[in-house]
This record gives sequence, C-alpha cells and structure tokens, in this order.
Amino acid sequence: MNPDPKHYDAVIFDLLTGLIDSWTLWNAVAGDPDTGKRWRHHYLRLTYGTGDYQPYENLVVQAARECDLGEAVGRRLIEKWDELEPWPEAESVLSALKGQVPLGVVTNCSERLGRMAIARVGIEFDVTVIAERAGAYKPDPRPYHMALDELSIAPEQALFVAGSVFDVNGAGALGMDVYWHNRAGLPCPEHAPALIAEHRSLEPLAGIIGGSKFPSP
Repeated sequence: MNPDPKHYDAVIFDLLTGLIDSWTLWNAVAGDPDTGKRWRHHYLRLTYGTGDYQPYENLVVQAARECDLGEAVGRRLIEKWDELEPWPEAESVLSALKGQVPLGVVTNCSERLGRMAIARVGIEFDVTVIAERAGAYKPDPRPYHMALDELSIAPEQALFVAGSVFDVNGAGALGMDVYWHNRAGLPCPEHAPALIAEHRSLEPLAGIIGGSKFPSP
C-alpha cells in the first residue's frame, strides 16, 4: 500500500539497477544467469571494499578473472555497455516526473560508462553524480552528499529510488526517504532503514510524488 502523496524537492535514482536492467547484459556476457550473478556479486564485493574510488573497468575485469571467466569476458561487458536497456516503464515514469520535480542520478560507474548508461535512459537529469567524480562508490556517503549538495537540498527533502539493498541502507542512513525498486523480490535485510515504499516496478512512484499521473501505455 502506498503512503499518501508527499512533496519532495528532488527525486534521486540509482541507475544501473534502479532504472536500467544491467543484469541481462551481465548474464548474456557471462553465458548464463547463475554465472552472471556470481560474477556480479564478486564485483560488488570488490567495489564495496575499495574505500576511495578505483577504476570501475578494472574492477569488472578483476572480478571476471577471479571468477575464472577470464579477463576477456570482463572487457567484453565494457565493450557492450551501449547495449544496456532501461526497464520498460522507466521512460514513461521519468517523463511524467520531468518538470514537476528535479531529478538526479547517483551511480557506481566510471564517468565514461556512466554517461553512456545515462544516455540509454533518454532523459536529461538535473544532477548526475558518478562514482569516479565523487571519489567513492555507494554506499559510501560521498556520492549521495554530492548529489544533495548540487541540488541544494537536505536529505529529508529528497526521495531516493534504490535498486539494491546497498542503496536502501546507504541512502536511508543519511535520512532520505527510500523507495525500493525491488525488481527481483529480494528480502529486506535486518536493521535496514524504514522504507516509504517497496515495489517490483517504478510505476507506483505516481502515487507517492504528489499524485503524478503517468501516460497510458
């Protein structure tokens, strides 16, 4: 059940799971979903252990090598990055919100690949923060703080649309309301901050942000 519509001064999105189906590309390059998931999870462990930013492309290739896939597989994912596809409803949701409230993106990526992925969404965001520029990967607070600073708002004035449990914890810990776009139906971890909403689609954002109405498909 959705909460009553609420005013926010900005909506900030995770990109690579919140707005884009990156899983399908990882799985295709890996050869099957189980291998893709194993590779992706190992990459995430490397990312969250870096502290300060380390080159995204290097971590992708390192994870492929350490999962016995070979560095060529990691490089192939990077070569195919412009094949990423947004979730089917992402464009209509963002188009409906555009102009009503400032929109931001905070993503774990390099500047080059981050810009390529943002272009796949097809919407111009008011603020984009990519891990390379922020100097750290989420859930380190630095990328979130950079987006809030560039939007000139406090955490409690923003809604963060998370695509992963890491963003649920990272954004929630700073005091932002969190909408979890839980596409895979994962269990919420213990001790996670309270969510304003959790859905397997972006479409219910309509009833949360001032009652926005999305166009019919």
